[in-house]
Amino acid sequence: MQPKTLRVCRKQREWTEAHAAQRLGMSQSYLAMLESGQRKVTPALARKFKAVYGLSPTALPTPDPFNPRVDVSGEEFASMVSALGYPGFAYMKSRTRQRNPSEVLLEALKQDDLEPRVVEALPWLLLHYWDMDRVWLVRQAKLNDLQNRLGFVSSLAKQVSKRPTPTNAGRDRALEDLGNTLEESRLVREDTFVKRVNTDVEREWLRKNRSEEAKHWNLLTNWRPEHLRYVL
Repeated sequence: MQPKTLRVCRKQREWTEAHAAQRLGMSQSYLAMLESGQRKVTPALARKFKAVYGLSPTALPTPDPFNPRVDVSGEEFASMVSALGYPGFAYMKSRTRQRNPSEVLLEALKQDDLEPRVVEALPWLLLHYWDMDRVWLVRQAKLNDLQNRLGFVSSLAKQVSKRPTPTNAGRDRALEDLGNTLEESRLVREDTFVKRVNTDVEREWLRKNRSEEAKHWNLLTNWRPEHLRYVL
């Protein structure tokens, strides 16, 4: 969360420093130092600004470098995505604290075997939170060799975005830019897509039946846009 962002968000609400500081529970002088960059915005403060200013979860801080966990349960991922508003899990009463959606997305892509109900939510994250920090997202994807998996999710999201829905030029441009950036670092080695392939027969079947997008990103998967129900 950049100092400039804090100032812009406050002014968008037409709040004075004094009024914003009162709502945030801090002194006006301390808020001024945060907005000028003289004091660091801690994760706890970032969550407070998000709540008071009504900011998107994409404003939450992200670590650099990011070390995604492995072998995270499907139930935990479902809870994290539910906390971000995914309609497919609207029935859940998630008490999980919101995380930046870009963190959730990358950590999901890091898994070797992920429940289909969670995989289905990944393009939604890109479509709904298309204002993610793409520089951070691509950098961390490359550090974890996830650029092909992310590129494939991006291609699914782009295809869904073209469905007959209210147009969103900003979203379409963001998805296009993300795909183009990832294209520059596309890996040539074959990989699976968050699902273990246990036999040579299954591997060969996926090679023959995967989509052109999956083939382009060198992934063994049969996921297609028509498998996605809750995306826009």
